[in-house]
Amino acid sequence: MGGRPLLAMNIVGFPIKEMDNSILKQILAGGINKIEEAGALLVGGHSIEDPEVKYGLAVTGIVHPDRVMLNSGARTGDKLLLTKPVGTGILSTAIKGGLVGEDVEKMITLCMVTLNRTSCEAMTAVGGHGCTDITGFGLIGHLYEMACASSVSIRLFSADVPLLPGVLDFAAIGIIPEGAHKNRQFYAKFVKNSLAEMAPLEMALYDPQTSGGLLISASAKNVDEIAARLNQGDYPLDCAVIGEVIEEREDKIFIE
Repeated sequence: MGGRPLLAMNIVGFPIKEMDNSILKQILAGGINKIEEAGALLVGGHSIEDPEVKYGLAVTGIVHPDRVMLNSGARTGDKLLLTKPVGTGILSTAIKGGLVGEDVEKMITLCMVTLNRTSCEAMTAVGGHGCTDITGFGLIGHLYEMACASSVSIRLFSADVPLLPGVLDFAAIGIIPEGAHKNRQFYAKFVKNSLAEMAPLEMALYDPQTSGGLLISASAKNVDEIAARLNQGDYPLDCAVIGEVIEEREDKIFIE
């Protein structure tokens, strides 16, 4: 965190014999749009024929050594700010099952295409101690990584975690990606959980995210200032203070 991208290369898997290449063109065009928005240059890439669509970017960037933000910087007494709602995995599963309409697709797309640049700029301007992004390990997995790297424990205020609309409803009827179950299977042993076992909210906390937000650890004053900068600007998503850093205990995460 704290740097800027310079160059990007496409990595593509696509079933060219089963799907029209116009779809591939749209995927690549979307990637170029985000690359340009981030201020980087596309310098090529690699593609293979694959039965399942895959797209990603290999990115090269720079960061000043004094501005590097690591997940190992959380300090006892810090507050934790989450800059995007969670639930993209659950809603993506619902979309694949044909259970949602165009409005949900637009909403989840907005969440995923929103760059973390604005959040990062607010954090670096105000000051933070530690940071990570929320991706495939879900919110709990990345909280655990931050807690371990920083030799602390974390108290999570589950009711304050921002969720995409409809996430709890789909989780309640079992529309949950396999990755969420795997995340829970691995991380639950490090968690002291006050929620009902397999409750919809618990599963949302383990939900693997695509292009999730930033998890920022900073002083209470700075967390409030970062959140205010996001809420007062054009940032289109919900952000919230979701927990606090406490002294290290046997359990790494306490879900309240």
